Amino acid sequence: MDTQQIKGKPIAEKVYAECLQELEVLKSGGHLPGLAVVLVGDDPASRAYVGSKERKCKELGLHSVKIELEEDCSQETLIAEIEKLNADDAIHGILVQLPLPGHLAEDEVILKISPAKDVDGLHPINIGKLAMDDATGFAPCTPLGCQRMLIETGMGISGKNVVIIGRSLLVGKSLGLLLLQKGEGGNATVTIAHSRTENLAQVASDADILVAAIGRPGFVTEDFVKEGAVVIDVGINRVEDASAKRGYRLVGDVDYDKVAPKCAAITPVPGGVGVMTIAMLMANTIRACRMAEEGKELEFRR
Repeated sequence: MDTQQIKGKPIAEKVYAECLQELEVLKSGGHLPGLAVVLVGDDPASRAYVGSKERKCKELGLHSVKIELEEDCSQETLIAEIEKLNADDAIHGILVQLPLPGHLAEDEVILKISPAKDVDGLHPINIGKLAMDDATGFAPCTPLGCQRMLIETGMGISGKNVVIIGRSLLVGKSLGLLLLQKGEGGNATVTIAHSRTENLAQVASDADILVAAIGRPGFVTEDFVKEGAVVIDVGINRVEDASAKRGYRLVGDVDYDKVAPKCAAITPVPGGVGVMTIAMLMANTIRACRMAEEGKELEFRR
C-alpha cells in the first residue's frame, strides 16, 4: 500500500500562517496577544517544551512571559503567581507546564486559572463547554492538533469509526469529544479504549482512524490496524539506544515499521503530532486575545 506520511511541520506552518493573519488584524487595532508559561522546577523535558513555546512566541511576535519557580515552591506561592497573571490585562493565555512536582495539587492549580485564559483547555469549565459543543471554550492543544492533522489528510472524519487508545483528559477524552462534535472535523463514531479494554487489538482493528495515546513505546503493532486505516501516533517515548548521539531515541506508541505498510496514512515520531501542539497553543492564545478584546470573555457558571 502507498502510505501517506502525515508530517506535522507543513500543517503547523499553515496554522502559523493563519495566526499571522489574525495577529495583523489584532495589532492594527492596538492589541497584542500575551502568553505566560509557568515552570516549576528544572525538569529537562519541561524546560525544553517551555523553551520551544518561548521561541515560537518570539518568532510570531506575541508577548511572552516565563515564570520560573523553585522545585520546592509551595502551593500558595504557585497559586499567587497564577492570580497575578489572571489580573494582568497584557496576558491572554496562561499555561502551567505539567507535570508538576508531586507535592503540588495539579487539579487545584488548574482550577485557579481563569477559564478565559486557560489556553491549555484543562479547566473544568472549558472541558464542560467542549462536551456541550460550546465554541466559546478552549480545547486542549494536542487533541486540536490531532483533529487538524486528520482534516488536512482530506480523507474525511464524518461517519468514520474512530478508536482512541488512551483515556487521559489531556488527549483521549478530549479528542473523543472533539471528533464527536457536529461540523467539520467531527461527526465521527468514537470508541475510547485503554489498557483494561478486553480484546484491545480486535477493538482497534475495526477502526477507520486509530489514535494511539497510551504512553507505551511500540505498543500498537500490525495486529491492531486494519488495511487502509489512518493512524495518529500521539506517543513520545525515550528508548535507550547506545548508537544514538544522546544515548536514546524518540519513538511513538506505534511500531511504525510494522504498522505503516498497512496504513493509508500515518504520523511519524518525531515529526508528527508534537509540533502541532505548540501550533495550536499559539492559535488558542491569539483567539483568547480576540475574544477578550471583543468582550466575549468566558463566564464562570457555578
